[in-house]
Amino acid sequence: MIIRKATLADAEGIAKVHVDSWKTTYANIIPVEYLNQLSYEGREQLWKENMTNSDVFVAENEEGKIVGFSSGGKERSSKYPDYTGELYAIYILKEYQGNGLGKLLVKPIIKELQHKNLFSMIVLVLEDNSSRLFYESLDGKKIDTIEVNISGKKLNELVYGWKNIRIIL
Repeated sequence: MIIRKATLADAEGIAKVHVDSWKTTYANIIPVEYLNQLSYEGREQLWKENMTNSDVFVAENEEGKIVGFSSGGKERSSKYPDYTGELYAIYILKEYQGNGLGKLLVKPIIKELQHKNLFSMIVLVLEDNSSRLFYESLDGKKIDTIEVNISGKKLNELVYGWKNIRIIL
């Protein structure tokens, strides 16, 4: 598995992972109508824009296919003054989950945050998403719960925080 910094040419592969992993991860959490309207083209455009404002890394399998990605940067909400960085997204195709790839994708985000003198971090994850256990395994502490509305369904989003991201490495 190769982990590397994403380029604009990777937007198509990132979009595919984004849409496909949402459809498997959130199948029984987010309304199916919302998931069905997700498109590769729409997400590709989103990621082309996102790559100018955040650090994005991809995981490639032996055939050079993107099977996962992560993105992060400065904390966006300004609601958590003790936390300066944020893991914006991490998605991995279902068949590649559970083998340490998540940790491999978090590490370069942490290194980029440190290069920017950001030494603390948050991540937001839907409460019903079992991936939240991954953040707990990295010693993330639950610092907040936010109610979000996705396609008319009210869901809780948990905010996990690390006051010192060096412990994750």
